[in-house]
Amino acid sequence: MKALKNTRIHRFTSKCTLPVLGLASLAWYLIRVIPKPSRAAYPCMRAAMPLASGFVLWLIGLLISAFAFMRAKAWLRRSNYLYAGLFAMTGFVTLVLFQDHSTQARSDFATMYLEPNRPIGEAKGIFPGRVVWVYDPDATNESCIPGRYGHGWFLNENNDQQVIDEMVSGGIRSLTAAATDSAAWENIFRYYNQNAGKGDVGYADNEIIFVKINVTSSWSGNINLTDFTKIQNQWYGISETSPHLVLSVLRQLVYVVGVPQQNIYIGDPMKHIYKHCYDLWHAEFPDVHYLDQSETHGGREKVKPSNSAVIYYSDRGKVLREGTWEDASAGDPIYEDHFYTIFEEMDYMINLPTLKAHKHAGMTAFAKNHFGSHTRPDAKHLHNGLVAPEQYNPRRAGYGLYRVQVDLLSHELIGEKNLFYMMDGLWAADYEIGVPRKFMMAPFNDDWMSSIFVSFDPVAIESVGFDFLRTEFTADRGLETYPQMEGVDDYLHQAADSTTWPDSIYYDPENDGVLIGSIGVHEHWNNADDKQYTRNLGTGEGIELMYLDNQTTTLTDETSNTLRQFNLMGNYPNPFNASTVIEYEVGQAAKIRLEIYNLLGMKIRILEAAEKPAGRYSAFWNGCDQNGMPVGSGTYFYRLSFLNRNEVYSISRKMILIK
Repeated sequence: MKALKNTRIHRFTSKCTLPVLGLASLAWYLIRVIPKPSRAAYPCMRAAMPLASGFVLWLIGLLISAFAFMRAKAWLRRSNYLYAGLFAMTGFVTLVLFQDHSTQARSDFATMYLEPNRPIGEAKGIFPGRVVWVYDPDATNESCIPGRYGHGWFLNENNDQQVIDEMVSGGIRSLTAAATDSAAWENIFRYYNQNAGKGDVGYADNEIIFVKINVTSSWSGNINLTDFTKIQNQWYGISETSPHLVLSVLRQLVYVVGVPQQNIYIGDPMKHIYKHCYDLWHAEFPDVHYLDQSETHGGREKVKPSNSAVIYYSDRGKVLREGTWEDASAGDPIYEDHFYTIFEEMDYMINLPTLKAHKHAGMTAFAKNHFGSHTRPDAKHLHNGLVAPEQYNPRRAGYGLYRVQVDLLSHELIGEKNLFYMMDGLWAADYEIGVPRKFMMAPFNDDWMSSIFVSFDPVAIESVGFDFLRTEFTADRGLETYPQMEGVDDYLHQAADSTTWPDSIYYDPENDGVLIGSIGVHEHWNNADDKQYTRNLGTGEGIELMYLDNQTTTLTDETSNTLRQFNLMGNYPNPFNASTVIEYEVGQAAKIRLEIYNLLGMKIRILEAAEKPAGRYSAFWNGCDQNGMPVGSGTYFYRLSFLNRNEVYSISRKMILIK
């Protein structure tokens, strides 16, 4: 409530100072941009633009209302009360509408404080809670003006495909501690299949993979155009799933995993596939299925709604309504939605959302991306399950309220079928229908985010994305501040830990009587400079953020030098039957841990946990868990972790036990 009070005070102050600041911003914008239009993309110009446009609206409204009131006064003198009343009403309505809109040119929420390094939930992954962050500024064109017609951020001229390919490669290898892309994918499929009850198996040739993308702006009104690189409307160039990231994933699936093209489907079922995306993908992969809302676009296939694929929202009619865009609480209760047949037919899904803030949810990533997966024509009926059902109105702010994202993250079709999680941060934005924004925080330093995030843990990866958004989009940026709404991460709390659920809400999106368990782990980093979570600090079992800069596995040169002083050798024999020996080197005195994990990411055994002087060591594993019970045949990982200057590092390798 304190945050909401601060917001009201801040908005009142904004109304009082709008004429002065707005006029100054408009003058500054015109002086800078008219001589050189490319300056419109500068951060200072982006900060000035909302105030300048708000001032123009305020001034227009003031002039129109003044004229209307003058005419009303003139007709009143003539005793023509009808015309006097009409002009007076026009003046009043214009004044209210224009002044209210002008002061709401952008959101203006006070910056929230969230307690750091307090993990809740159960971490998921081969390395539990690991989120790999791959950053390379060369992936994107620093000089790009994202909304420039014919030169949108999504075109080849603004994306380096080779760099993006390398980023995807580095991300999946680091996620699984694999030496090659092929080994990484083998680990990914085996980890998923063991969790799904399919056994310790990889990809099978007949299995279907669906790549779920986000194309918010692509609907019938702007898709039926001849030149799709010059779509001239207000939604041109908004931040969506990067077509070049999709191409990288396709290359991995076809060339590395060996998935037959005809077993791959791509689309955002509620929307259409733009021609520039289709042309890029189809040129290299003509046999992939490109799903669309219609068959009027060459090469696309119309999605088919399902009668049996159903999600039953866990509020059971208490919160969600049919709603309108102006009033999400209007209309009859909503109990369920149907999905398209692709969600039944697919064996695996790779959800590729774009990391963005959101005016209703605060942020959008994997959960919010499924607002486009049901068969209704739009998703306004789900907005009452968010923080701000109506724009600038966070009437469901706070914690312990029903959050529809939890149902979406956990449903057996759209949640449990995620092979792993890859979040597109190449062209991130401050709200869902905004153009990409350059980030001022380190390491971006006034450049595009140029990042990809990969994880097995849906809660952990969304938590990391939220930390970036809430750190970057604060009131001083002059951009949208939706991540600062109180309770944006409420759904992450609830997805992680059932003790945070609201009273009388029990998350069971299949309505089969089986409540969901912890989907993953949630916490906030220690600070925006270090970006460390409890597994980085060695203080808990929350998130581990692994940062890859320019396709290396290290954060800095100092980190690289540290890692070179430690070595984890291959175990022998490998594969082994009864026992195996693991050797490792310690280049300098350090506190080390040598641990065994199974393919599900569960810790099996701690072999070493001690302070070690520099030297070469060996450890013996007899194939038993921490309780001395023999484990079964399968693939296992051994990880050497060590503490240096309050930073935890780790090296991992794979071994196979055969009985």
